[in-house]
Amino acid sequence: MGLVKGLKGTVRAKVRSEDTATAQGSGTVPVLSTPRLLAVLEAAAVAALAGALDEGQTSVGTRVELDHVAATPVGMEVTATAELVGIEGRRLVFAVEARDAVEVIGRGTHERFIVDEARFLARVAQKKGARENG
Repeated sequence: MGLVKGLKGTVRAKVRSEDTATAQGSGTVPVLSTPRLLAVLEAAAVAALAGALDEGQTSVGTRVELDHVAATPVGMEVTATAELVGIEGRRLVFAVEARDAVEVIGRGTHERFIVDEARFLARVAQKKGARENG
């Protein structure tokens, strides 16, 4: 398939009690937390890239701009979509949106960077080793 603008990914997730702002420590109300909303939107971007990257490549999230505009209660399903709207070398830009059964609950942009997975993990291991030996 290849990496082209217009690739889309969709992820659905039912809001569980552990997904709430109360449980995540990001607020005091039992509704979908912003960190969990972000995770679902990132998953949609990853889904959009399924099969599009070269062997040995993966992507990592590097930037997010998100408006969380409506609350979603426990038990309701959220549908997150991501569309690849920009490719600048290894930098990928997605338009993201999430809806519950009633309305749009979040929208924004998400950037990911294409990396060589083995090299990326080697740098992480080196960093971990430096921390443990320092």
